[in-house]
Amino acid sequence: MDDTLELRLPEELLALFRTAEHDDRTPGPDAAPLLDNPGTWGPITTSEGVFQLVPARVDRDLALISHWMNDPAVAPFWELSGPEAVAEAHLSGLLGGDGRSVPCLGVLDSVPMSYFEIYRADLDPLARHYPARPHDTGVHVLIGTVADRGRGIGSTLLRAVADLVLDHRPRCSRVIAEPDLRNTPSVSAFLSGGFRFSSETELPGKRAALMVRDRALRNLL
Repeated sequence: MDDTLELRLPEELLALFRTAEHDDRTPGPDAAPLLDNPGTWGPITTSEGVFQLVPARVDRDLALISHWMNDPAVAPFWELSGPEAVAEAHLSGLLGGDGRSVPCLGVLDSVPMSYFEIYRADLDPLARHYPARPHDTGVHVLIGTVADRGRGIGSTLLRAVADLVLDHRPRCSRVIAEPDLRNTPSVSAFLSGGFRFSSETELPGKRAALMVRDRALRNLL
């Protein structure tokens, strides 16, 4: 008599294990990018002009990004102020990673004026703090120039970036953001940019507003 107990796991659970195992490995040179190459998404026309995400480069963009990070209105929330070496270490860490988080300049009518990080929220530590779905894509944003703040440009660009994500990442059903609750201008910009407030979330170092832009609601909000 065979007393061996055969345990069969549901295929859905096995698929999750396979996905987690794959995502924990560094992709090989021929692997598909985890974010489908934001630099190839092309421009999008907005009410403020033609906007495009351009992947950041340390050699070209460090001075500008570090300058923005030292803005007193930005520094408390990004925590990357100080000498250029601080921002350099941050950028180098992202650029030397496996592609699950891509730093980009936001270029409006050929002028770099903002900084975005597009990241796989479902593969980020953030996923431990909210009910993540496969291919959730996150957005961090910094409007670099004081003259571009407080007059709706941030909301316009957030809507444009969310549209770029949804247009070019068909497996993504939601764009996620988690601005600090204390950063009321940022929370307001996300709301005006078509995101909905989902919940308050306690994250390491901050209490965040979980903001969601749903593919199913993109034409309604």
